[in-house]
Amino acid sequence: MNTSPREMPVGIQDFEKLRTEGCVYVDKTQYVYALTRISRPFFLGRPRRFGKSLFISTLKAYFLGKKELFEGLAIAELEKDWIEYPVFYIDLNVETFTSLELLNVALDTNLREIESYWGSDERETTPASRLIGLIRRAYNKTGRKVVVLVDEYDKPLINTMDDSKLNEAIKDSLKGFYGVLKSMDYLLRFVFLTGVTKFAKVSVFSDLNQLIDISLNGQYAEICGISETELLEQFQPELHALSKATKKTYDETLAEVKKRYDGYRFAPEGASMYNPFSILSTFLQNFYAYYWFKTGTTTFLAKTLQNNNFDIKKFENDITIAVKSIDDYRAGETSLVPLLYQSGYLTIKSYDPSLDAFTLGFPNEEVKYGFLNELLPAYIPKWGLDESFSIITFIKAVRTGIVDDFMNLLKAYYASIPYDLEENKDKDEKYYQLICYLLFTNMGQFVGTEVKSSKGRADVVVKTTDSIYVFEFKMDDKASAEDALAQIDDNGYLIPYTADHRRLVKIGVEFSKESKGIKRWLVG
Repeated sequence: MNTSPREMPVGIQDFEKLRTEGCVYVDKTQYVYALTRISRPFFLGRPRRFGKSLFISTLKAYFLGKKELFEGLAIAELEKDWIEYPVFYIDLNVETFTSLELLNVALDTNLREIESYWGSDERETTPASRLIGLIRRAYNKTGRKVVVLVDEYDKPLINTMDDSKLNEAIKDSLKGFYGVLKSMDYLLRFVFLTGVTKFAKVSVFSDLNQLIDISLNGQYAEICGISETELLEQFQPELHALSKATKKTYDETLAEVKKRYDGYRFAPEGASMYNPFSILSTFLQNFYAYYWFKTGTTTFLAKTLQNNNFDIKKFENDITIAVKSIDDYRAGETSLVPLLYQSGYLTIKSYDPSLDAFTLGFPNEEVKYGFLNELLPAYIPKWGLDESFSIITFIKAVRTGIVDDFMNLLKAYYASIPYDLEENKDKDEKYYQLICYLLFTNMGQFVGTEVKSSKGRADVVVKTTDSIYVFEFKMDDKASAEDALAQIDDNGYLIPYTADHRRLVKIGVEFSKESKGIKRWLVG
């Protein structure tokens, strides 16, 4: 039930509707003013559901001269002229793009809408020629240059990554269409494209190299999303309502929303940003959930990571990538790290100027657990099908404190995985240890966990109300369960927890090289 005292604009991406219906609005109009001082084409990359569509709608209202919508906002004190321009708004969110025909339908739908106002010419038969004709007619009729706004320009490319032939055909088609924005530059007042990823090295952008990419520009790091300052200044009623609904203190509520939804950074020195869709949805419902993650799927990414044998544990320890490579994604290549960043699954943790490199990692718990849970079906064949085992079932067993009970449950699950299947027979032992990593890491949603692989840290630490379990894993061709227990003692894995009041339990787990499952365990 919604007990929030104000209207949250969840799902509202139209600036005019948001303003006329009295919804809460985090003022970003200072960026509209800054960008529009010059007649240049811009590109902004941000993850889905991060406010790109609302910002481009704000640009539309500004260029249409709708001054009344901006009363009380930052730009009202800055802008003096409020000139109305011809505005072409092209939205590629309208289709799923499972075929080239659907791309043509999407372009046709957008162009017909614009032609209904500016007219058409039967001699213009292609999307590119129609766009050229529209720009010329609009300029001739008004004497003013045209504004072109394209929302989610790359959705046709993102949607077809798993079909290289179709993806290539769509790239060829879009190249000609977007190329108009360069060839007709002399009649364009302003161009702004949004998307998830900038396909910088492929043909789509090779003819559009005049775009100014502000995706990593510190001046615009807060152009989308909600900063902590904005959260604290503008959402006090909602924070207190959430605190009351969840029966937590105000400080506990702040800490909870921060660990769940904060942590995105879009520039080397940029502020940490909250996911706007998730935080506004939380305020709307007065309930915590993984709202952003529920709105999309990472199936393609999960399968690609698996097929390329990517070490998922690297996400836990963060990943280093050269700044020049952050937008160097090309569909079909093996490295998906840039796309994972651009899609919002990884974010900038730090910047090393001496190396000109970013360290990337999960931004928050919503992304971490949502993403790793999405990986489970890709790495574990029966995940979601075997109702006898789930994260919840396993955690309930762990909370009983009876080690043999939850270890027998884990052993039985490993035994249920059909290792003789064609897709599994060539997997080495690291692959099956990865299953354990995914299971334990996902437990972190419900109990405290630490999963590290660097020397000097236990493989897994699980913290419940009553106990702290320290796990060490070994393969039987290299070491035994006894060796695992000895390593816990020799490396002092229990030392950080000796002052804790909870029961300390050491568990040495021995995996079978032959069966890839759990062979035995010892408790110390």
